[in-house]
Amino acid sequence: MAATAYTVAFEGVEARLVEVQCSVTPGLPGFGIVGLPDKSVSEARERVRAAFGALSIAMPSRRVTVNMSPADLPKEGSHYDLPIALAVLAALEVIPTDALSQIVSLGELALDGRLSPVAGALPAALAASEDDRALMVPAACGPEAAWVGAVPVFAPRNLREAVDHLTDRAPLTRADPGEARDRDIFDDLSDVKGQERARRAIEIAAAGRHHLLMVGAPGATKTMLAKRLPGILPPLTPTEALETSVIHSVAGMLKNGAISRSAPFCQPHHTASMAAIVGGGRHAGPGQISLAHNGVLFMDELPEFERRVIDALREPIETGEIHVSRANAHIRYPARFLLVAAANPCRCGYLPDPARACAKAPVCGADYMGRVSGPMMDRFDLRMEVPQITIDEMNLPGRGESSADVAARVAAARAIQSERFSGHPQARVNADASGRLLEEVAPLDQECRDLLTRAAERFGLTPRGYHRILRTARTIADLDASAKIRQPHLAEALSYRLAFTQMG
Repeated sequence: MAATAYTVAFEGVEARLVEVQCSVTPGLPGFGIVGLPDKSVSEARERVRAAFGALSIAMPSRRVTVNMSPADLPKEGSHYDLPIALAVLAALEVIPTDALSQIVSLGELALDGRLSPVAGALPAALAASEDDRALMVPAACGPEAAWVGAVPVFAPRNLREAVDHLTDRAPLTRADPGEARDRDIFDDLSDVKGQERARRAIEIAAAGRHHLLMVGAPGATKTMLAKRLPGILPPLTPTEALETSVIHSVAGMLKNGAISRSAPFCQPHHTASMAAIVGGGRHAGPGQISLAHNGVLFMDELPEFERRVIDALREPIETGEIHVSRANAHIRYPARFLLVAAANPCRCGYLPDPARACAKAPVCGADYMGRVSGPMMDRFDLRMEVPQITIDEMNLPGRGESSADVAARVAAARAIQSERFSGHPQARVNADASGRLLEEVAPLDQECRDLLTRAAERFGLTPRGYHRILRTARTIADLDASAKIRQPHLAEALSYRLAFTQMG
């Protein structure tokens, strides 16, 4: 007897349909799994055997062969347990074979037959909907998968409930979507005393998704400012929320099926490896730049990261995606993030203060910031020095402008950009505009063109830097609700771009 169940294999955030074919034939008793399984898939034999025992089902004294097709696609993960078990049960005529033809299943089996949660339920639901099939996942994954809506999702708690559903003895009801959070809670900008220029910089960064570098002495509120940036970003659109949630689902980070429309915020430690930042590792999983997709990647103490890790960000910044290539995997992950970096001006941190700077000043500053390459520095639209706050500023009465007030201006600027790029799917914000599209959305009058030309000649701007200034000026004009880029908008963009020219 032969039977076929269906499941998925993950290639990055994509889920590919896999046939799990089972054949029970005469011969010496055995249970073999073929089709490029990794160790966790091969170990499914013992988990399935024990789960069958919990259901009082004995494995036949015959040869059981499970083939996972396509056979040249690597199969990784414990989510193959449930489809293997269902295929074997269908081959043993415990459940009807046609019951599996219109359902995709995934789940890990415990030894007592319980179904444990697995990563990737959301992309699996998308793949099932594209193939016009229902989806069966563990109960803990049901709320997550149900967000797709276009596919019936059934979420049994154990193998017995799955069998009872497929044999119509006790049909399961469709799972309901999990909790939806419109906004996560972030610290408020009103907590920051002074630093008006830095506050303005993060507002511009949020409005147009412009990469920002802040350099200042220890304790100058750089980290404090960065952690408040997500609170002024607008909620993710439904498309962006789905894109981000799919990545988090593959990484196993969606808890209780909860999906948030707040922009993600990732803050890797400066000792993080290349694979942790850009993706990779044994299973070529998503890195921090992909987990920060549609959100903020904050790299504190930027020069302390490995130089090759910093330089690895250059291509994703330009393309909005990362290709992870390994011997047995070539995976693409989305990686469109807002990079915010903070750094001390030198190792001791007190280069601007003659009374506290070390004896190596100012050479130590050039050496320290020299760890960030010129091409990488060229990709920061906004560069600024964050001065130390004085005690007098700390003692000023009252609070600064709140995140809600700043967020309202950012949302208004984003709405202008959304309308502007409505016919251009490759661009969502000003930072995405390039080539002919940038010329259309950011035309300059002669006065502005002369100013930008003089700045380019004097400071040796690269073509990339020239275009990034245009994008930033366009965002500043949007914050000012101006249809045209005017000289003050361009001058402000230049003031941020030309800071620290000796470093880039």
